[in-house]
Amino acid sequence: MANSCIDNTNATAVDNFAKNISHKTANQTRIKAALIDMDGTLYDSMPWHARAWHKMITELGVEATVEEFFEYEGMTGKATVNLLFERAFGRQATDEEAKDLYARKSLYFQTDNKARIMPGALDMVNTLIANNILPVLVTGSGQASLLDRINNDFHGAFPPERRITAHDVSKGKPDPEPYLKALKLAGVDPKEAIVVENAPLGIISGVAAGIFTIGVNTGPIPRHKLIDAGANIVFDSMPQFAEKLPDLLLELNKKTF
Repeated sequence: MANSCIDNTNATAVDNFAKNISHKTANQTRIKAALIDMDGTLYDSMPWHARAWHKMITELGVEATVEEFFEYEGMTGKATVNLLFERAFGRQATDEEAKDLYARKSLYFQTDNKARIMPGALDMVNTLIANNILPVLVTGSGQASLLDRINNDFHGAFPPERRITAHDVSKGKPDPEPYLKALKLAGVDPKEAIVVENAPLGIISGVAAGIFTIGVNTGPIPRHKLIDAGANIVFDSMPQFAEKLPDLLLELNKKTF
């Protein structure tokens, strides 16, 4: 079970994580990489994604709510289209259908997108860099509209060679593949990394990869769903997490895994 940053201490969350790690030898470790989600974590972009998905799919006559698309965050575009097709039509979309529909959704997002940098996200990234921790982007998105912005918005913290996107995986979140690939990209073991996520599917992915996974509740998803997904610790906002991050890193870096 996850630990609330209000109800429990950072130390408790780290202790619980350490107890659950399977290892042959215990060694002092240091966090070397932070594997960070994009939408809803670095950018306050999920409302615009949800509206774009809703507009696209309801134009096909498929019933859906705007709110449900917050739950699908982290899935690749093709996986989301297939989920909707299976529910509405009892089949998966063809490759051509998935490509065309995701392109339409992307166009709606780009046209209506008013996403801004998530408050507190720059502070988080700056703290990581100040502690010699390598930021790596891990997103289920393949849309250029935000990916083209991110390097400038975050002052070079996420260059193209330090990104895992929808184009790099065959299985998106909640499968562990995105975070396993990010570990390889960063050249670190799971115990040398943290995951920063805002959505249940991303949390499931990070936990399945064996990484200390931090849930940051930045949207309408109930807090308990981040806990139920397995987050090792949950914060109630990005500014709160950014403020508590130095203390959390201290706890993680003094622990033997």
